[in-house]
Amino acid sequence: MRVLLAFDKFKDSLAARPACEAAASALRARHPDWQLDLCPLTDGGEGFAASLTSVADGRMESVQVSGPRSAPVAAQFGLVPVQNIPPAARARLSLSDAATLAVIELAAASGLALLPPEQRDPQQTTTYGTGELLRAAATAGADALLLGIGGSATNDLGLGALAALGFRFLDAHGQPVDNPAPTTWPRIVRIEGRAELPPLFIACDVTNPLLGPRGATATFGPQKGLAPMDALRLEKEMARMAALLCAAGGKLFSQSAQPGAGAAGGIGFGLMVACDAKLVPGFALVSDWLGLPQRIAAADLILTGEGRFDATSLAGKGPGAVVAAGQRLGKPVHVFAGSIDGPDDGYRHALTPAGLPLAEALPRTAELLSAAVARVL
Repeated sequence: MRVLLAFDKFKDSLAARPACEAAASALRARHPDWQLDLCPLTDGGEGFAASLTSVADGRMESVQVSGPRSAPVAAQFGLVPVQNIPPAARARLSLSDAATLAVIELAAASGLALLPPEQRDPQQTTTYGTGELLRAAATAGADALLLGIGGSATNDLGLGALAALGFRFLDAHGQPVDNPAPTTWPRIVRIEGRAELPPLFIACDVTNPLLGPRGATATFGPQKGLAPMDALRLEKEMARMAALLCAAGGKLFSQSAQPGAGAAGGIGFGLMVACDAKLVPGFALVSDWLGLPQRIAAADLILTGEGRFDATSLAGKGPGAVVAAGQRLGKPVHVFAGSIDGPDDGYRHALTPAGLPLAEALPRTAELLSAAVARVL
């Protein structure tokens, strides 16, 4: 029996690789003769850089940058010879085999997981550290940059990153506003500058536009700590700042309606306008990079999961995509998640016992996952 263990992270409790290992420990104890293939997934957030860099035999570089509330954090990015990237993934980026690609994750510098719940406030958080990572990767000799933008703590349109890349944000007196986080936006009346970066690709599966009921603020702001009373004001300011950025770069405001413009608090839009960044389908790229289609085809049994599995999980990325691919091939698939929202169809399994408070369940995620796998299999 060959088993594919393809877990994504369990938010606020367990990263993807430890999740795979927790499930594997349960299987090894009961089925020592089974062959286990551990394939940690990534949505462009935590683990994106390390996972892809490891597969392509690249190297990780460490640098100190500003965190989401400006306190220094230690972050890493990967440097990968393009010739080492699997052909299917390489084709999605159209890069020379002789090039070096930097693999960067926004979550390492500007991620929600870097902040305790009481400090999560997208009016105060900044992507400045992500800009520092992009700059460090370019300085390290990368010929192109790949940025994963999952798990952000920010709703700053990417203006913090642009500040780190040399853009200037000026008030009515022509004086610079040093930290273009949303709390300072009312002071900003003009944006100047340009970014000198290698070609930049953004791995993104979010299709939300920048503004409106499906936009960055309305959809993702509450998940990052935005109070409902502040949402309308922030939405209006985001529209004004987006117009200023388009004026600075000579770009059309209509780009704000492009699918993915609202990704990660609008950094998708900011980097497209200011740096000519290109969006690439994130999970499709990761899947090709990890050889996931071949590993699914080779498996007799597939286990996957994440923190919450619901209708959005089946929209073509992460564990939902693993489920769909496995079922198309007639493979038995089981999903394990902290919480399940959907029909009782036999393949979805919730980890948390009834009555166990979330605060008690989170630190026990690895234990609960291992127990659930043992129970089901």
